Amino acid sequence: MTNLLSVLEGKNIILPLHVEDLLRNCKSVTIFNTTQELADISTGGKENKEFEVKYDVPGKGEIIEAIVHRVKNGISANYPDAYMRRRDPNTMLIADDLPTDKPRFADKMGYEFSKIQTETFDWLKKQDLAVFLYWAGHDGIGVSGLAIAPANAGFFAMGLSMLQSIVHSQNIPDYFTKIDSIIFVAPPFRHTHFDGKQVVAHKRTKTAHEIYSYNLYPGPSAKKGIYSVLLDKGEKEGWITAHCSTVRMTSPYDNTLTIMHEGASGGGKSEMLQHIVREPEGEILLGVNIVNGERRTISIPMFCKFEPVTDDMAICHPLIQKKNGKLRVMDAENGWFLRVDGIKSYGDDPALEKVTISPSEPLLFLNIETEPDCTALVWNHKEDAPGKPCPNPRVVVPREMIPGTISKPVSVDVRSFGIRTPPFTAENPSYSIVGLFHILPPALAWLWRLVAPRGYANPSIVSTGDMESEGVGSYWPFATGKMVHHANLLLQQIVDTPRVSYTLVPNQHIGAWKVGFKPQLMMREYLTRRGNLRLRDDQMQPARCALLGYELNFLTIEAGKIPSRFLKVYRQPEVGEAGYDQGAELLQGFFKKELGKYMTPELAPLGRKIIETFLNNGSVEDYVRVMEAN
Repeated sequence: MTNLLSVLEGKNIILPLHVEDLLRNCKSVTIFNTTQELADISTGGKENKEFEVKYDVPGKGEIIEAIVHRVKNGISANYPDAYMRRRDPNTMLIADDLPTDKPRFADKMGYEFSKIQTETFDWLKKQDLAVFLYWAGHDGIGVSGLAIAPANAGFFAMGLSMLQSIVHSQNIPDYFTKIDSIIFVAPPFRHTHFDGKQVVAHKRTKTAHEIYSYNLYPGPSAKKGIYSVLLDKGEKEGWITAHCSTVRMTSPYDNTLTIMHEGASGGGKSEMLQHIVREPEGEILLGVNIVNGERRTISIPMFCKFEPVTDDMAICHPLIQKKNGKLRVMDAENGWFLRVDGIKSYGDDPALEKVTISPSEPLLFLNIETEPDCTALVWNHKEDAPGKPCPNPRVVVPREMIPGTISKPVSVDVRSFGIRTPPFTAENPSYSIVGLFHILPPALAWLWRLVAPRGYANPSIVSTGDMESEGVGSYWPFATGKMVHHANLLLQQIVDTPRVSYTLVPNQHIGAWKVGFKPQLMMREYLTRRGNLRLRDDQMQPARCALLGYELNFLTIEAGKIPSRFLKVYRQPEVGEAGYDQGAELLQGFFKKELGKYMTPELAPLGRKIIETFLNNGSVEDYVRVMEAN
């Protein structure tokens, strides 16, 4: 420990006094410099094949938080408590007095955070600790950090070191000039203080953004907690870390197109980076009618080539922008937290299966059924209950192991937004009125990013299953500051990038048709072949519901025509115009409820005009004009 302190001091990096006190007075501390070292301790030592991460909890006895297996392709961790297998969207509590729209710790818990902070440090001082430095971002753009966790939670520390970039304590880069963030991990407090719930407390100080993780699911802390730090830094400096995947496409005719796909959890971000799987006969299944079982397929002889850029978080920093009217982005992560619920059996995603079965370095598997010393298989999902697979199986993969990844900033041509949509039948009408994809004017694209519907049957989080708002940018659950500030930043970003086009795309259902993520993959294939989003005037028209922008009149991919029922949902007999209008009312009511909260004095004047256009039942052309008049 003394060695680390001297190294940091040699680079004029000073730790907060309470952190230095913790590290000097704990039971023991080990500095880790590589992910492999953390993998070695994840089962209590590399000679062990199985390990229980457990703690003595006063009044409750010994509680096992995770069972960890050493497998041939890495480390596999499973949580006995099924609740811990997904991110709870209500984990964040703000433990400081800085401006925020989020719940404050003292208001919710009834006592000041300083009390539990002292108890946290007292508990940590009694533990053997694992400590390491990390960097979130790339090429010196991002945030630095220090992780402090109990050594027996090595799998959690391993995941953090993969998602962010672990920094060797003897080889600290020049851009690592201070500690921007610190993660403290204290799992038993979930039971002693928070009734078994996932809680992550954020304390923003003058020196660092401190994250107190009171659970061992990496989602709200090791991943989204660091996202909070990036968003906090961007809110202060005037830039955004977008919640998106990004892919650069090349068509069989050598057209190129870069698509940035945004959306709430479950909105299809990771799926935008996946290969299209053919049916046994070689065709592509567009969808299956849930009422009569009809199947609709399309033939595409050659797919476009794609190169992944980002999987979930994209830095839009001023230093990488060019004044060319397009947005430029770069990956904010070192590793990708891939959900594999869509891989049901061998062959569903051959590319990812190949990467995960025989990786060049250990991977971390979560919610995957394994035995010690087996090979973890991404289609072998842990069951939450007999016959009920966990909907959120995950694997953490270093981005460098994904074939064809681009590590430099790229210019975005199209920003798409994904929404999970439920089935629509006459007996159960819903908001599933979104066609294969829609074209949005920039003003409408901004509104969708303010409301960011979380949508139907979200597999990634604990939810009611109804439509809920993920909040501004679809990253609001991870932001610590003021909602309207982010709304203004997003609007200015759209205004500053007039050469970017916008689309809206559903997943899971188009009306009465179960489609999975095929809509965004078909959109990806079609737009790449065109090389742009400039369609003929007769190919699109204002949608029946103005919130959906322009709907398509026809669409052909490689001589295969997409049926109009997939483009205009009211053409489906199960929906009809009356049913569609019911769905439109549901959608408009939801938008009205969510947009009202942005109408504060701090909202930019242009933003106020756009929201007023919606409140006045504006047409698609009205949304076009409000931006043109700016």
